[in-house]
Amino acid sequence: MEKTTLDTLNATYLHLQRLSTEDGPGIRTTVFLKGCSLHCAWCHNPESISSKPFLQWHSRLCIGCQTCILSCPNDSLSMQDGVLRIDRNVCRLCGVCTDACPANALEILGKKIYSSELIDELLKDSAFFARSGGGVTFSGGEPALQPEFTATVMETLRERGIHTALDTCGNIPRASLELILPYTDLVLYDIKLMDSRQHKQFTRAGNELILENLRWLVHYIRHDAPSVQLWIRTPLIPQATATQANLQAIAAFLTEFEDVIERWELCAFNNLCHDKYARLGMHWEYADRPLMTQAELNECQTWARTIYRKPQIVNVTGAARSEQSKG
Repeated sequence: MEKTTLDTLNATYLHLQRLSTEDGPGIRTTVFLKGCSLHCAWCHNPESISSKPFLQWHSRLCIGCQTCILSCPNDSLSMQDGVLRIDRNVCRLCGVCTDACPANALEILGKKIYSSELIDELLKDSAFFARSGGGVTFSGGEPALQPEFTATVMETLRERGIHTALDTCGNIPRASLELILPYTDLVLYDIKLMDSRQHKQFTRAGNELILENLRWLVHYIRHDAPSVQLWIRTPLIPQATATQANLQAIAAFLTEFEDVIERWELCAFNNLCHDKYARLGMHWEYADRPLMTQAELNECQTWARTIYRKPQIVNVTGAARSEQSKG
């Protein structure tokens, strides 16, 4: 890989999530980069879909002083029935309103960070990684849409003995994978739906490239990088991915790669992100959808395990809806 100065290479990122235990082994710091090649109807990180910065309003913090409206140089803000309206066609994300707000109720999501800055920040967590067998996971959005940045930071982390993981939807150019994989210890790879028409319906893109990239990735691991771990992830979305037909179709497809796949996670639907959509002024069709029950999650696991020839590696992660006993 051609070297790029750490002090000049930058990317658009959202934030770091420290002390994470859900994005790979051990205690991890997850780097959320902006921009995604899919637009999943159930997306838990809607602020990461666009590659551009985004202004959000925290209604719970707002004191209604309208200082932001008065300060905006582009007249992009207005208040209607106690709700701040943002004209995103006019807003230039200049940050004047966020600086002026006395309650910190406005926030710009997404900012540039240099690779040297990010590396310095991640190295602060080295002690946690060493003690727990953890490391750094690059997520988003889709980190492989900023491949040179992701690969460069990963390379430096690997040189420092820190475990690296790539969390990817797979709908990315092959060249991006080729650039990042030499510095990757673990790949978290999403397989959501096997029917391409349904995949396009729910994510706005077919799944042909995703499946093709997975086949290539498995070949790469088998022949060139046997130390790279591969985990598959499938979100369990009611009336979308969490069906017997879909899970068994995925299981049948993955059976071809059972010698490489070390874990298949069925990730329980999470509705805690509905506040994010409200802050971003976006509608979310799953806002009123409850968590799945433990019985429903168990059924999904059974469907997958019935077909997959290594059922012991198929596990459900995430919370279930508590069911009160009927008196």
